[in-house]
Amino acid sequence: MKTEVILTSNIVGLGGESDQVKVAAGYARNYLFPQRLAIPLTQANKRRLEVLRQRRAEREAHEFNSMSELAKGVSKLICVVTVKTGEDGKMFGAVTAGMIAEQLKTQFDISLDKKKIHLEHPIRLLGEHEVELHLHPEVKGALKVRVESSTPLPTPPPEAAASTEEKKPETREGRPERRGRRPEGEHSAEKPRTAGEKPRPARTERARPAKVEKSTKAEKTSKPEKAG
Repeated sequence: MKTEVILTSNIVGLGGESDQVKVAAGYARNYLFPQRLAIPLTQANKRRLEVLRQRRAEREAHEFNSMSELAKGVSKLICVVTVKTGEDGKMFGAVTAGMIAEQLKTQFDISLDKKKIHLEHPIRLLGEHEVELHLHPEVKGALKVRVESSTPLPTPPPEAAASTEEKKPETREGRPERRGRRPEGEHSAEKPRTAGEKPRPARTERARPAKVEKSTKAEKTSKPEKAG
């Protein structure tokens, strides 16, 4: 059996203030009336409709303004959700709307119904994701969610790390030293000898003869005079 009532509060899935709806008689009698969420539809109660409609308009205006401000605020935030992953970087499970709502409360003290967080599919990849928010029938927003791994990445073995850090030796000018380059000051190198070739004796510096001192006076050589 159905009965018609006037809602005095907003009830999700049923209606808002001043709405006239039909509900089960037992539901109205055992829940709506005791909780003061509705009143019976009578001539006397119809006079209260204007007051209920005005209160509803004020509530909806307040919700619209607050949700608009919230949409602007969350667009500048990055909500971080930490998950467990395997060694290959794949996530265990997925990030849900409930997890995002929980982190919004923990990190930014923002209470948001998870039903307003619109996810077409649960998030299963690490990195940044943009999530759509349905904050109000006339207000939508976007929230950046960064999914990070709580499992530390495996470190490379010491041999691999050492090989990447190895560099070529540098000279004083800062250039890589070439292998096989003769040291400075050495202008020639001994040529390799062929088979059977005798080694050449080492060159020795010849002794220079001592200079004969010239007499201060030049000796004149005279020819013998012919006899007359």
